[in-house]
Amino acid sequence: MKGPFQFFLKFNKGQRKGILALFLLIITIQAGYLVYSSSTIISKRKQSAEEKEWLSLQTEIDALKARYNVKKTVIYPFNPNFITDYKGYTLGMSVAEIGRLHKFRETGKYVNSAQEFQLVTKVSDSLLQTISPYFKFPDWVVNKKRNGISQKEKPGYYTKQSNKAKEKALPVLDINQATEEDLDKVFGIGPYFAKMILRRRSQLGAYVSMEQMDDFEKLSPEAVAGLKKTFKVGDAPQVTKLNINSASLNQLAYFPYFNKSLAKAIITQRSMYGKIPNIEELLKINDFPVEKVKIIALYLEF
Repeated sequence: MKGPFQFFLKFNKGQRKGILALFLLIITIQAGYLVYSSSTIISKRKQSAEEKEWLSLQTEIDALKARYNVKKTVIYPFNPNFITDYKGYTLGMSVAEIGRLHKFRETGKYVNSAQEFQLVTKVSDSLLQTISPYFKFPDWVVNKKRNGISQKEKPGYYTKQSNKAKEKALPVLDINQATEEDLDKVFGIGPYFAKMILRRRSQLGAYVSMEQMDDFEKLSPEAVAGLKKTFKVGDAPQVTKLNINSASLNQLAYFPYFNKSLAKAIITQRSMYGKIPNIEELLKINDFPVEKVKIIALYLEF
């Protein structure tokens, strides 16, 4: 009998078994390859669909990240007569504009409206429009304008009569010798703020500059001006020195010009690079209060 499998009969029983086993192995490998290829293609298609969906949302995700990463500057109401160099810088004023305001204030005069502020500083209309809504003038100025009392149009001619009536001529005292009663006599300083000022003095050992009164953000500009007029820093104030290289985390965090986050950063820098040699190295730390570095340096030792 002849047929397609006639050749198969030429082999003995053992050889035929071997040939069958080989065929089965080849068929198994082919089937496995086909199954693997199919699953890989399906997986790739599924992954590609997921990637497309993710990429379609990427633009929105990036926009949300950018929105949350933007550092917003919050402006609180303030009296423009008492703008410091740093405050003016954060508001967008140029050095020349800030200088004009300070020179005008040195004459003992005040600006009493947004228009007068622009007349003195020569800021642009756009900047004035941005910051003027936050101007906060004393009540006596606002009341005079509401009552329609005529005044000269040039800036600086309004006098602070209502506050002067409440203030007495006080001798200039050493802020580092002042008592709570001495501080309480200044207009705008009550027992609460007097205790706060004395508590800060205790932490520092002594004040080194009357500009440190600006650190009390809750004080009104008029109260700060009254403190600077009534008190001074005496000769050789005995400050409490803080050793940057040996102070503990709690000691660094207790220092009024640092916080716990900055204290940790200082400890980390000490651990990584060894001894901190000078104030310039501290300036490299993120969020270090650079604008107060001259005062801070007087309280530190290395």
